[in-house]
Amino acid sequence: MLLTEFAYPSGSLHIGHWLAFSIPDILARYLKMNGNNVLYPTGFDAFGLPAENAAIQRNINPRDWTEDNIKQMSKQLRSIGAMFDWSRAVSTIDPEYYKWTQWMFLKMYEKGLAYRAQTFVNWCPKDKTVLANEQVINGCCDRCGTEVEQKELAQWMFKITDYADRLVDDLDKVDYPETVKIAQRNWIGRSEGSLIKFLIPNSKEYVDVFTTRADTLFGATYLVLAPEHPMVMKLTKDENLNAVNKYLEEVKKKTEIERLHIDKSKTGVDTGGYVVNPVNNEKIPVWVADYVIGWYGTGAVMAVPAHDERDHEFARRYNLFIKQVVEGGDYKKHAFEDDGKLINSDRFDGLSSAEARKKIVEELKEKRLADFKKNYKLHDWVLSRQRYWGVPIPMIKCENCGYQPVPEKDLPVELPELEDFKPTDDGRSPLAKATEWVKIKCPKCNSNAGRETDTMDTFVDSSWYFLRYADPKNKKEFADKKKMKEWLPVPLYIGGAEHNTMHLLYSRFFTKALYDLGYLNFDEPFLARRNHGIILGPDNQKMSKSRGNVVDPDIEVKKFGADTIRMYLAFMGPYDQGGPWNPEGIQGVFRFLNRVWNFISEPKKPEITDKEVEKIINKAIKEIGDDIKNLKFNTGVSGLMKLLNALEDKQLTEKQYRIFLKLLAPFAPHIAEELWQNILKNPGRTGKESIHLEPWPKYDEALLAEEMIDLVLQVNGKLRDTIKVKKGLSEEEARSIAMSNENVKKHLAGKEPKKFIYVKDRLTNLVI
Repeated sequence: MLLTEFAYPSGSLHIGHWLAFSIPDILARYLKMNGNNVLYPTGFDAFGLPAENAAIQRNINPRDWTEDNIKQMSKQLRSIGAMFDWSRAVSTIDPEYYKWTQWMFLKMYEKGLAYRAQTFVNWCPKDKTVLANEQVINGCCDRCGTEVEQKELAQWMFKITDYADRLVDDLDKVDYPETVKIAQRNWIGRSEGSLIKFLIPNSKEYVDVFTTRADTLFGATYLVLAPEHPMVMKLTKDENLNAVNKYLEEVKKKTEIERLHIDKSKTGVDTGGYVVNPVNNEKIPVWVADYVIGWYGTGAVMAVPAHDERDHEFARRYNLFIKQVVEGGDYKKHAFEDDGKLINSDRFDGLSSAEARKKIVEELKEKRLADFKKNYKLHDWVLSRQRYWGVPIPMIKCENCGYQPVPEKDLPVELPELEDFKPTDDGRSPLAKATEWVKIKCPKCNSNAGRETDTMDTFVDSSWYFLRYADPKNKKEFADKKKMKEWLPVPLYIGGAEHNTMHLLYSRFFTKALYDLGYLNFDEPFLARRNHGIILGPDNQKMSKSRGNVVDPDIEVKKFGADTIRMYLAFMGPYDQGGPWNPEGIQGVFRFLNRVWNFISEPKKPEITDKEVEKIINKAIKEIGDDIKNLKFNTGVSGLMKLLNALEDKQLTEKQYRIFLKLLAPFAPHIAEELWQNILKNPGRTGKESIHLEPWPKYDEALLAEEMIDLVLQVNGKLRDTIKVKKGLSEEEARSIAMSNENVKKHLAGKEPKKFIYVKDRLTNLVI
């Protein structure tokens, strides 16, 4: 299976869809011509906010809007010329699809991986729904740009945190770009450190602190609690109570994103309470501050202002004690955050930070005041959405029994038709308005009960869709194990970089969970991942209607044909980078394809085979094939252009014309097929076999070895000659040729070289 991210049916295809689907099709066709059984599927990720908001704006039902878009985009996708297997197309709004989304939720619920709990969530006041952390960009909703608020709500969640270690460690098993791996590691935010107990004076209670810098413990001069920490009120003295309560009310108005990421002065308030630093038994004051978040670590931070810039800023602002315990920097001006040699740390003075971290924790561990620990930034995945256009969560709330799962035999729980599907201001889902649909009997005690009215985050739908491609018509299970074994895991997955930490991470979690539940025999969904770039407008800016720089692919197809668009997108730059749309560039590709047409339509057939032509074609077969395999589509197109330039004035045999067309076929499937069937006509064959069923041409290694290349001859790094030699010379052969060259001998002046450098098939350098 060669997989590209399925499309969101937003209206019509834009040029980005062409980049996403038509260019990987070059690889799909190449692999098929090389004897592989290739599945290149497609479908539609069709639930979600954009469709619902568009339907509200147009005062139509989101189902009508979405289904019309799917029809339009399916028609357009066929014009791309991609070898999609439309018999396997999936749509997440099909009840036969989301039946299995609900089934997977129930299986995770059975194992404790899906649960409901009170939690602080990101609330978009415009879209009136909860957002995952990944859907909040710079404090704003990634869909509408509205500033996000914090709300405490009861929500359904997936326990993705149970998989944090595997999600990090198993990145070593897959072939992903390093940028993708870094993004996922950073999002999960695993850190190795220690859990330190700070005792409360005259009490058996304590505050746990997670730190990665136990070596700086002697420099901890105060402790900071998150406003949400349960010990805040216990540690607050009566005389400080009013100030603390006032501060807590102010913090409630701030979002987590504001507290963590927006550059501002750190604020806080003194509780009046103290804890004991376990390494030296000194009492240190306890503050409450908004820059500490309740869910991260333990919600408490040992503040070391000499060696943490955030703590340093806070200490300077509130005139708190700063103590240097690691050599380096000027702690009065800035925190020194690097490792170094310990000072002012009693018996640990002179140790390196790494040594001290281990020895300090080991000593405290003996006193049961510390232990080694891992910490994570990753939250559990909040999947509840208070919107209509999504998969209903298959749970029932009974006053007697609490939440109960919908029996599997009653799946799918279909989304009911609603006239008024607009979101409500009170945070309830629009499905609460479907009063008859909500009413149901409890499956456990048979008393009156109500359905869950939240729907699922659309990322749930897309976390497993690739599994369904293996067996899309199966009514008994999400996919047959034998069929999955034929196609999965996905060898190569191509998509956008914007999904590095959402869809890609969630799909990995789903796969691991289903593996643990015994439904899959693999625990990574995609063996390799490559990101495609984006296409900019002709003005080098991101395409948008407001800028007036949008390129409509339908208009371009009418002007130039689908093959021209495919080849131009392949040619415009490295696939992982994209580039600006250049009207001159597309004209150049159009002219090239017209030259190809004339070249094939007016063949020059020699009496005998031209050996030079044979070598040129032989080289092109290897190089263009290698380019496609390595996703270097732009150099593949360039290779075809160079090949045509080299052959246009030559005489070719019929076999050589056919080879040329086979090399062109993955890039320009329509023109290649037309020329193959109606110009060359393939005499001696029965019927009209497609060029796309032909094998990729074989190249002759012996001919490649005979190829001549330009070898640069240098003395002390300076060019002394360039000569034609046979490709593939050994180092001994290259040295002999260089030493016997007259220009080289002149500059050696009888001296014996101290060193000989040979870059194969490129240059030699004699160092004297």
